[in-house]
Amino acid sequence: MRVKADIISQLQRDILRMQGFRSTQQENTPVIDLGPINAAFPNAVFPTGVIHEFLCPVTEQAAAASGFVSALTGHLMQHGGACIWISVARTLFPPSLKAFGIEPDKVIFIDLQRTKDALWTLEEALKCEGIAAVIAEIPEIGFTQSRRLQLAVEQSKVTGFILRTSSRNAGTTACVARWHITSLPSAIENDMPGVGYPRWQVELLKVRNGRNGTWKMEWSEGRFSPIQEQPAAVISEHQLKTG
Repeated sequence: MRVKADIISQLQRDILRMQGFRSTQQENTPVIDLGPINAAFPNAVFPTGVIHEFLCPVTEQAAAASGFVSALTGHLMQHGGACIWISVARTLFPPSLKAFGIEPDKVIFIDLQRTKDALWTLEEALKCEGIAAVIAEIPEIGFTQSRRLQLAVEQSKVTGFILRTSSRNAGTTACVARWHITSLPSAIENDMPGVGYPRWQVELLKVRNGRNGTWKMEWSEGRFSPIQEQPAAVISEHQLKTG
């Protein structure tokens, strides 16, 4: 029985590895620390070399997803390689990438007019080994198209992020993970005027062989951190000071 259990366990690990899920023991694999979110993934490791999709039909949600994806990509680019950013209607302001540890000149921006051309470019970009990440802002994607993209990254091991900007009907795709990101108000240190660190409500709607969940996260000092809820008394005092 012990031998049978070991064989099944090894098969499960092999299947997860082929689907893009890494174990913590593997070397030369980018590790992204998402704090409590990591527990939602198989082996508690953020899946790379797969396709992640983000549902963001509203402009504000697209901006939030762009920031969150930029933070993820900044981690991936620490191991070398450029990033390709494909858009039908780009909303990103390139200098803002510096806040997430990315130099804009390390990003190849490709702006296209037709979704069909963007999808073709996305598939070809995902086949390029050595690229840290490929990001695409496109209105929609279907199952067959997403399956082609997933097959491409299974060979190249490139991580792909798709921002679906018109996806009011989520539908079914072959993407490994589906996210929904919304912005949260930033906290201002010591009541000083200015802009605080980016904050998001992060919803992992589904992930293959994992579990969904919702978390409140902040990007500060080059890393993700869970937001600690303030006691009601502290919040009331802050509101009195700020009106």
